[in-house]
Amino acid sequence: MKLQQLRYIWEVAHHDLNVSATAQSLYTSQPGISKQIRLLEDELGVEVFARSGKHLTRVTPAGERIIQTAGEILRKCESIKQIAQEFSNEKKGTLSIATTHTQARYALPSVIKAFIKRYPDVSLHMQQGTPTQIAEMAADGSADFAIATEGLEQFGDLIMMPCYRWNRCVIVPKDHPLASVSKLTLEVLAEQPLVTYVFGFTGRSKLDEAFHRKGLQPKVVFTAADADVIKTYVRLGLGVGIVARMAVDEVNDSDLVVLDASALFESSITKIGFRRGTFLRGFMCDFIETFAPHLTRDVMAKAVQCHGRAELESLFTGVELPTY
Repeated sequence: MKLQQLRYIWEVAHHDLNVSATAQSLYTSQPGISKQIRLLEDELGVEVFARSGKHLTRVTPAGERIIQTAGEILRKCESIKQIAQEFSNEKKGTLSIATTHTQARYALPSVIKAFIKRYPDVSLHMQQGTPTQIAEMAADGSADFAIATEGLEQFGDLIMMPCYRWNRCVIVPKDHPLASVSKLTLEVLAEQPLVTYVFGFTGRSKLDEAFHRKGLQPKVVFTAADADVIKTYVRLGLGVGIVARMAVDEVNDSDLVVLDASALFESSITKIGFRRGTFLRGFMCDFIETFAPHLTRDVMAKAVQCHGRAELESLFTGVELPTY
């Protein structure tokens, strides 16, 4: 059994069983991959993939377990490389972050600016996606960190740490009737056409839960994953916007009236997560601590040692998170 063979079955499984696409991504030949997979299956005495002619059709039950273990082995190998790099050059390497548009656009710029100034030789990569996609990228190793408000709980192999609390605000044009309302209520909002986030993005579930508890059915007429897009359609008069408070800029959005909605909706918590077993290099720890100063190296070490979500959550019980 060779490490290369494990890499091949892992990559094929994550390229929708497309051997040709896998070969292109690994800069090797399709016949070479197929041959090595066959050699591995012959050695193991079971098929990892079911076939129809020359085409792979599905992962076998045995293959699912084998590929899962192969992924764990490959991640351990990556950790060995990270350890070696840390001791050979502690300020050089790569850091990949998967996050949502709101985090990338509003929460991370100052953090990334400071990080790049301190670590000019670290290549920083940012990938955007849905919360579920973000968690998947961290879980399968294509991203080092996942930063999101929702979706991370679906993946038990991620160590998730709370960074900050935030809430929502309502935005309307200056000539909108709500611009001069004395008291904002859920009942008033339920009567308005709403423009807000796609479900599963940026704490949208908290918004829906608040209306549901009151027995109200909000009239959501337009959804988007991007707060800037939401603001554009509010300006066009499509409806009343509900966005994260951090997504409103006092200068660039001065044409909009901002109404505090923190009393209407439960606050949300943005978390940073990384897969269990990840070796955190010095600059990776510094990035986390810059983003969330209460997540010191000592706290990170304790989080890594936690067994299960309940123990991890108890570690942060009583911790006063910054609020935005």
